[in-house]
Amino acid sequence: MEFKDYYKILGVPRDASQDDIRKAYRKLARKYHPDVSKEADADVRMREVNEANDVLRDAEKRAAYDQLAAGVSGGQGGMPPPGWDRGFEFTGTGGGAGDAQFHDFMEGLFKQASRQRHRQQGFDGAGPGAHTGGHTFKMRGEDHHADIEITLEDSFAGVTRELGLRSVQLDEQGHPKLVDRTLSVRIPTGIREGQMIRLAGQGMPGEGGGEAGDLFLTVRFAPHAIYQPDGRDLKMTLPVTPWEAVLGGAVHAPTMQGQVEVNIPAGSKQGSKLRLRGKGLPGDPPGDLYLTLDVVWPPATSDAARAAYQQLAAAAPFNPRSHLGVQS
Repeated sequence: MEFKDYYKILGVPRDASQDDIRKAYRKLARKYHPDVSKEADADVRMREVNEANDVLRDAEKRAAYDQLAAGVSGGQGGMPPPGWDRGFEFTGTGGGAGDAQFHDFMEGLFKQASRQRHRQQGFDGAGPGAHTGGHTFKMRGEDHHADIEITLEDSFAGVTRELGLRSVQLDEQGHPKLVDRTLSVRIPTGIREGQMIRLAGQGMPGEGGGEAGDLFLTVRFAPHAIYQPDGRDLKMTLPVTPWEAVLGGAVHAPTMQGQVEVNIPAGSKQGSKLRLRGKGLPGDPPGDLYLTLDVVWPPATSDAARAAYQQLAAAAPFNPRSHLGVQS
């Protein structure tokens, strides 16, 4: 996900005045407008300039952009830290910030902040105390969504975790600000990546006494040193020696439940796959663990090791390039 530095795109400092921003935009528009520009990338550059101008010329959008930019990347351009969007609440129907470009995510935040401002100022006509036909108008609050990052161990064991969440809200003066909160969340045993956890009443407050919306947390797994999740199944690479692969035999392999003994079939090759039933994530039925064999040759770093390789070459002459029609 590319973090776009709108100030850099317009060529203005971060403390530029609105007049400076207008001047910079007009100058770049004259340079890159497709009707007059001879630049090869005029269309792309003009879209970037328009996007930057749309944000920085609006005081509210600019304030939200500045706060978020400072929080996710220290106010610098380039890539934000991995997983920076985890735990960032937004209003909508699903799909985390990691699924869209940064500017699309910002647009969603601006729309959310605009709705909040309208409610605070009473522009929607349905705020607290509003009446329709002599009855108090009640409206359920909007649902919030956020991506959360957990470990495979959290899913395997089922735990309760304290999770920090962030959202963009407006203060009493209508200025956007980042708001942090902490919730205690129960991680169900065997939950899979992409599944949602629903926290009732933790979304946007309702209007006119209406009930609050819900908070939906989409689960993402943190990278694991050994396992790669695939739904309820897990995958891993299991290193074996050449003699274990050729001759077969029992070796030990790690699982989420602890070490188990695995029988390597004789004649196994690089990339051969084994399946351990029920050794994936818990469930009904539980997932499986798939092992991909990685044949690892010992280095010839001693006289004895080199002599062993020479003996192998003499005892088992073999041309791996015979199918190419060449001599060994």
